[in-house]
Amino acid sequence: MTPAAPHRSEYLDDAQRAQVAAERGRRLWRGEWPTWLLIVVIHGGWWATVAFWRELGTPLATVLMVWWCAWYMSLQHELIHGHPTRKAWLNRLFGAAPLAVWYPYTLYRDSHLRHHDDAHLTVPTLDTESCYLSPRDWARMTRPLRALYWFNKTFWGRLLVGPAIAICATWSGVAQAPLRGMWLRHFAMLAAMLWWLDAWRGIAPLYYLLAIAYPAQSLAMIRSYYEHRPAAHHKQRIVLNEAGFVARLLFLNNNLHLVHHDLPSLPWYLLPRVYRARRADYLARSGGFHVAGYGELMRRHGFSPVDAPVHPHLPQAAA
Repeated sequence: MTPAAPHRSEYLDDAQRAQVAAERGRRLWRGEWPTWLLIVVIHGGWWATVAFWRELGTPLATVLMVWWCAWYMSLQHELIHGHPTRKAWLNRLFGAAPLAVWYPYTLYRDSHLRHHDDAHLTVPTLDTESCYLSPRDWARMTRPLRALYWFNKTFWGRLLVGPAIAICATWSGVAQAPLRGMWLRHFAMLAAMLWWLDAWRGIAPLYYLLAIAYPAQSLAMIRSYYEHRPAAHHKQRIVLNEAGFVARLLFLNNNLHLVHHDLPSLPWYLLPRVYRARRADYLARSGGFHVAGYGELMRRHGFSPVDAPVHPHLPQAAA
């Protein structure tokens, strides 16, 4: 296993440095109790929903499970960034369960930490979470596949086909190389979980995959829809999305994405405090890359692409 890339240097000007130093002294940060509470609520909610599946009824239980699994993915992101402990092995214990199905925790950790090299944001092959294609890859695509990627650039397309595109891209890499230990462990845990759900509560494996795990992935991918854009300055590639309470809770304030990229070690519950204290400065640094909430994206880009699938600033594109 290739070691995970370390965190890149945090952006700190003098005012931010003073503010973060003050926040680090607060008991809220030192104790990390909001994240500990989150771990209990998410894991406990998932288990309770399974335990009372018949009493809740399949429709309500399914909706709850979609929420728990999507929220669990947000929790995994916090665990990757060193919360609630600085012990990577301990955080991994809280995020390794295959509740969300599609990716091993270790793969997500390594890939996401490489994504935090801000100088490479949005650039295909360099940014591990880029939603853009190179002109060369685009030229090789068939017309139906190009239409699929255009549809993926709409809000509803992101929910419907975005997970399939991401899953196929990840799993195709697995098919082309020998299975690593992390995949073998993930598949073993996933098989055991799906068998147990079916044996104990009659939740069929295919139902969990298609009615719970896939919609949960769709819900989680709302956050990353237009989260980054191509721009000359790398900080202007990162959005500030002033989402409503439910979305902020689900995504653990990661909608304030520029703040997170500036301060990746800042816990989720302090991101809004830092943003509110310096909102005007952040809006200026983002180059106006600001969204009033995910409802705005849904209204403006429900079936209208937010931008093109091909990255516009690569040398091939310029040529």
